[in-house]
Amino acid sequence: MPTYDYQCSSCDHTWEAFESIKAKPKRKCPECGRNTAKRMIGPGAGIIFKGSGFYQTDYRSDSYKKDAAADKKSKEPAKSESKSDSKPSSSSSD
Repeated sequence: MPTYDYQCSSCDHTWEAFESIKAKPKRKCPECGRNTAKRMIGPGAGIIFKGSGFYQTDYRSDSYKKDAAADKKSKEPAKSESKSDSKPSSSSSD
């Protein structure tokens, strides 16, 4: 069951409610008692698949991936520029 965020438009009171996905949104504010509460759209939660076939590294953060890519680049041997020097020069003979 998900947790929903609510906000009262009369008194700006906010609260969370743990309820079924099929439940109708609450309307009554627990603070002021008016029927002006609305369910807020939240960011949601990430889905995590568990079991064989799924790996913990599948859920790495973007900063971790960026650091790992930079670390990998720093460990690669430097490519030499001598390949461009060994190209035969193209000269046309007319």
